[in-house]
Amino acid sequence: MTKVRVAAFSLSVDGFGAGPEQSLSDPLGKRGTELFEWFFRTRTFRAMIGKDGGSEGVDENYAARGMADFGAFILGRNMFGPIRGDWPDDAWKGWWGPNPPYHAPTFILTHHPREPIVMEGGTTFHFVTGGIEEALAKAKAAAGGKDVKIGGGVSTVRQYLKAGLVDEMHFAISPVVLGKGEAMFEGIDLPALGFSVRSHEMTELAAHVVLSK
Repeated sequence: MTKVRVAAFSLSVDGFGAGPEQSLSDPLGKRGTELFEWFFRTRTFRAMIGKDGGSEGVDENYAARGMADFGAFILGRNMFGPIRGDWPDDAWKGWWGPNPPYHAPTFILTHHPREPIVMEGGTTFHFVTGGIEEALAKAKAAAGGKDVKIGGGVSTVRQYLKAGLVDEMHFAISPVVLGKGEAMFEGIDLPALGFSVRSHEMTELAAHVVLSK
């Protein structure tokens, strides 16, 4: 049965999933990259950027699971790129170059229609204007029985959480305090939504916490 999951999502100790002042030059916001030190060193990340090597062990295990066995992905428009409002043209095709890391149908939440974009490696970006439930229905239909990943950013995960549509979440909590940015859990009662901690593991660079219903 298809599950809806959040996986390998980095947070600060004070619960922020991105820093303030996100921009083209700082897509993760000020100091946002500090949340991903656990990920940048892994074999999975280095393979994504065309490099060999990388760490093994617990961090790598969670990094690999964060991209494996998903049949479809859902992203917010901010996760796809910095452009706001109507699409001025078809030039922007994401942050990731010609071969994005998804390798599966990927659904972008937006208020502005756009034709699908077929990329290298099996990724096709589909633009959904009908809201989170329409995007999820399309993602499940495209997933071929595999799970659907809510890839972010924070606002998108929060929308699906509040709607009760997420089954499982893995957060990598980095030893970083941001003070401000995009807060993941503000106003959200996880136990009331049915979540409890299923497992947790510590490494030098992150506390990996898995919650499920």
